[in-house]
Amino acid sequence: MAYLNLHHLRLFRAVAHDGTLTGAARALNLSQSALSTQIKALEAALGQDLFERRGRRLILTEAGRIALDHAESIFRTAEDLSATLRERGGGRRALRVGALATLSRNFQMQFLRPLIGRRDVEVVLRSGSQPELLRGLEAMALDVVLTNLAPARDAASRYLIQRIDEQPVSLIGTPERLGPTPRPLPALLSDMPLILPTPETALRAGFDALIARLGISPQIAAEADDMAMLRLLVREDAGLAVIPPIVVRDELGSGRLTEAARLDGITETFLAVTLERRFPNPLLADLLA
Repeated sequence: MAYLNLHHLRLFRAVAHDGTLTGAARALNLSQSALSTQIKALEAALGQDLFERRGRRLILTEAGRIALDHAESIFRTAEDLSATLRERGGGRRALRVGALATLSRNFQMQFLRPLIGRRDVEVVLRSGSQPELLRGLEAMALDVVLTNLAPARDAASRYLIQRIDEQPVSLIGTPERLGPTPRPLPALLSDMPLILPTPETALRAGFDALIARLGISPQIAAEADDMAMLRLLVREDAGLAVIPPIVVRDELGSGRLTEAARLDGITETFLAVTLERRFPNPLLADLLA
């Protein structure tokens, strides 16, 4: 095969993402004719047409889709190598962590604790939705994503998913609401207003299965998809919360909240999602061991 020009490959990637020569040329600060010439040179080198025209847009052919997959892999590897070697050459190393916005802050701190306070480490922590974080991981803007939602994985997926913790789930409330006398779990679930995770969460699915087995119709006082909001609601005595004790560890320690009952068989699983990388961030080994 003819010599593969990486500059041509980078221009091809820009056209593939934009879908037009005009838009890509503007973004690249090239003339449209010059860009077209470069793309034709790449097609000649590969011996395949990479685009077909549909109206004003350029659509990838089958060969074009294959070429784009390889181009993305080539440039990800180059960016990964550059970032890794820059960090190894300096006095401080950075770890870029993405965390699901609804994830327990206490858990996040527990995960990061081995690195907190190290003078040679900078921890960059960003929160967001699962799709946003996974895009950041793919773009190598993040080294790891912390989540309680396992991303979809297939034969083409590059995600590495590691279970890093599993926490029990309990019914938790204020001492004033629970009173001095312990009560059995079915009575608590039947008589008390409850603060629940939203229906689309794995935690709620486990709880709904539990009350179905017990034949109980709960009184739902509030629902939230955010652990921080569940924590605030139970602190305000809106009801008993279905929540991992780690989320309210400080309040349990101070006596502001009380664990009324453990919900056996229900757990919250915490995951670390990374990508297969030729040059993984060495700081991750300290956290994932």
